[in-house]
Amino acid sequence: MDTLRHILVLLILIVNCQLSIVNCQTLVYLEHAETLSFDDETYAGAQLLKGNVRFRHEDAFMYCDSAYFYEEQNSLDAFGNVRFVQGDTLFGYSDRLFYNGDTKFARMRENVKLIDKSTVLETDSLNFDRVADVAWYWTGGQISDSLNVLTSHWGQYQSKLSQALFKTDVHLINDRFVMDADTLKYNTKTHVADILGPTTILYEEETTITTTLGWYNTNNEKSMLLNRSFIEHTDGKTMIGDTIFYDKKSGFGQAFHNMELTDSTQHVTLYGHYGEMYEKKDSVGSRGFATDSALMVDWSDSAAFTYMHADTLFMDEILYTDTIGLETDSISPILLDTSYRQIRAYHGARVYREDMQAVADSAVYNSRDSIMSLFGKPVCWSDNQQIAADHIDIYMKNDSVDYAHGVGNCIAIQQQTPKYFNQMAGKEMYAYIREGELRQVDVTGNAETVFFPQDEKSGDWLGVNKTQSSFVKLFIKEQKIDHVVFTTATTGTMYPIDHLSEAETHLSQFFWADNVRPRDPNDVFRNPDVEDETSITRPLDELRTIDENEAGQKENKSNRKNAGKLTDNHSSPK
Repeated sequence: MDTLRHILVLLILIVNCQLSIVNCQTLVYLEHAETLSFDDETYAGAQLLKGNVRFRHEDAFMYCDSAYFYEEQNSLDAFGNVRFVQGDTLFGYSDRLFYNGDTKFARMRENVKLIDKSTVLETDSLNFDRVADVAWYWTGGQISDSLNVLTSHWGQYQSKLSQALFKTDVHLINDRFVMDADTLKYNTKTHVADILGPTTILYEEETTITTTLGWYNTNNEKSMLLNRSFIEHTDGKTMIGDTIFYDKKSGFGQAFHNMELTDSTQHVTLYGHYGEMYEKKDSVGSRGFATDSALMVDWSDSAAFTYMHADTLFMDEILYTDTIGLETDSISPILLDTSYRQIRAYHGARVYREDMQAVADSAVYNSRDSIMSLFGKPVCWSDNQQIAADHIDIYMKNDSVDYAHGVGNCIAIQQQTPKYFNQMAGKEMYAYIREGELRQVDVTGNAETVFFPQDEKSGDWLGVNKTQSSFVKLFIKEQKIDHVVFTTATTGTMYPIDHLSEAETHLSQFFWADNVRPRDPNDVFRNPDVEDETSITRPLDELRTIDENEAGQKENKSNRKNAGKLTDNHSSPK
């Protein structure tokens, strides 16, 4: 029994000692003052302290010129040259301090400055909850570190986490950019800003970022932008995406889902669900590409946009030096640094314009020469006309299609009825378009034709005219054959229309691919089924390289000197 009594007494003593220690830890101690006085009538229960006053509360010290110390309430009011020190890293300065030792709550007023290592908080009024390790202001303040200065109407800072939160009129200033936000989190160790509301970032007056959610590392200038963000450069290039990763230092951007990459100076936009952007660096122009539902829209011609789809689309800015003026003995030509764009489409290219449609395995468009080159079973349409070749170049003039040049296994087809097709085939072909309509087709090199002439008055079919010659010109008016010009060395036969089978009215290269023709801008995304694709059978299945085609173009350079001219040197009757 005595043993149990002794154990109980011992436990009570231990608990009392622990409570005593806890109570000692929460007491505010006056460590120094030059004078001490009392004025119970004016300041009941207060010790009036003056001269180098110093208090201690746990690991915190408070210094001031004068103070009211309420020992029973375990609180104090400090005035003049107030200094608050917690540990060896946190220092606070103000004109006035109100501190409660029981709640460990400090209120600092007038000319407030809180320093945590390299982080400095400045404001007029600051509350500091030592238990929660949170300091906050509400009348406007500033937090600065080695890289940035942040100001806002309301803000808070947590020293242990090195984390700050800003709200209302947030403004971040960096040597290279400024950031304006509604709500922002910022870590003074990592220098990463967490974007939590509408935010605009202006980088050296050359790049503007607009977003509502994401993060921006102000140290390495990498960012992740969410919620449909927008990057705009002063040179007219922009990137939009639901999610964007952006590295400003390297000039690289990645966009995910609903991506838009626009060059407003060149009037072209790339769309897709994934894309990348490489900004202009030194002598290398900007680059970009899109994939996953990729689409290019050329809006340089407001009357006829060009829509191009492929598995992958590339947009390159090519820098070069242009020469203006002619060099003379006294005057040197002016050298002008300029650029042009190149669009490359790979695998399953489909193009739609009101005046022309096309499909091919791949395509390249060069804005300097205004040429669109089609490779790999290219087929083009205009009205009820179809042309195809191993390789086709489409020449633009004043933002409209001027003419097309085909090389190798060329064939031009005009549909008269579902059964009857006028046809021209040869080694090389030019097709001229005026005012959005096909007006003339020239075929050279083992030219073959199949025509279905009609009686002008009755409209009855007169037969099937099949010819062979070295050169043929076909003139079209109102989507019908107006007349045909042959060379003198031409052989041909007119057959009664019912004497030939349907297959015998087709040239060996004949195919009609209207089922894969893009019908409108949205139709460029249509992927023709296997039956549609296999219906485009060509004698040459292997895609020639670009170099081989360019060599073929040089060989026919003399023919192209007169390209674009409508000629009619030898007319034949209709």
